[in-house]
Amino acid sequence: MTSRRALLTTGASSVVLLGLGGTWWGTTGPAKSAREPWRIATEGFGDPRLNVLAYSILAPNPHNMQPWQITLGEGRDFTVYCDLDRLLPETDPPNRQITIGFGCFLELCQQAAAETGFRADITYFPEGEPQPLLDGRPVAHVELVEDSSVLPDPLFSTVLDRRTNRLPYDISRSVDPGMLPELQGGAVDGVEVLATADAAFVEELRTFTTDAWRVEWDTASTRRESIEVMHIGKAAVDARPYGLSMDDRLTSTIGMLGLMSPEALDDPESSAYKESYKFYERACASAMAFVWSTTPSNTRRAQLEAGRAWVRTQLIANALGLSFHPLSQALQEFPEMAEYYKRAHGLLSTNAGDTVQMLARLGYAPDVGPAPRQNLESKLLPI
Repeated sequence: MTSRRALLTTGASSVVLLGLGGTWWGTTGPAKSAREPWRIATEGFGDPRLNVLAYSILAPNPHNMQPWQITLGEGRDFTVYCDLDRLLPETDPPNRQITIGFGCFLELCQQAAAETGFRADITYFPEGEPQPLLDGRPVAHVELVEDSSVLPDPLFSTVLDRRTNRLPYDISRSVDPGMLPELQGGAVDGVEVLATADAAFVEELRTFTTDAWRVEWDTASTRRESIEVMHIGKAAVDARPYGLSMDDRLTSTIGMLGLMSPEALDDPESSAYKESYKFYERACASAMAFVWSTTPSNTRRAQLEAGRAWVRTQLIANALGLSFHPLSQALQEFPEMAEYYKRAHGLLSTNAGDTVQMLARLGYAPDVGPAPRQNLESKLLPI
């Protein structure tokens, strides 16, 4: 197996990879080094696997935990594992959403490979599908094969422009229903993508997603899980470019004054707690359309395919000029959410027994920058 150090010093540039992720609300003054992987992905590293992985790590994932770990093989192959320290046992007890994030990762992997003339032969769970929880077995094995017949994916040109926009959306701008079939084109085999801009249904989903978010935030265990991976201020985000980031200019100033802190966010009587409520309520209430995905089963493979479809759908939405923000709290499987989980399936599934995998709001909002990412080197397991 080739050493990590050797690979990271090949090519014209050494690999100084510093990462992307998901900001909790809009960043107007992003910490530069935490966003470097968005730029570095375009540079090339002298090894086709690193070139592909530099784009793969930009994939969306729950709470921006970036749980992927990679070992590089002797040839043009690599194996992807889950970092079991990056799970979300309170909000995602069966690791379903984490697995969906790996599907997003593998979709970008395949797109990046095709862009450079390689076919990515991906084997899901080569040592077996982990149930009921993810474990130390690999999530996927990937081999890059030179193949002149592979066609680039048109969506790849939008990968560096993908954004998750958590700001309130412009309620004066409706989403053209004619866009919805294009969004549904993000589907892959085994995954159905559905969308609505119907005013009455959108209003129902606004209320529903707001109520589900309140359940997550009012439940101490799930709220604290989010707070534990929340980094406040530019310095904190630069130091730990994963998890939920709050590093816009105002938040950084407040954080330095001690007014915005994990302790304050966990105190229902604090202004920080109350403002977090108001912010998310405004965000949910400003949804102008919704998009969601379903699968006939809920196997680990189905979850990976749901992730592939999900990132494709987001790329399409962003290419259409739409802001996109996952609101999948009602799909989380912790006990306090059970009522909403059941209702979500009644509202959104078209066939009995389907699993609703993801849900997001759509609309128009000011642009936001890319979210933080850990560098690629940190994701390569030592030999």
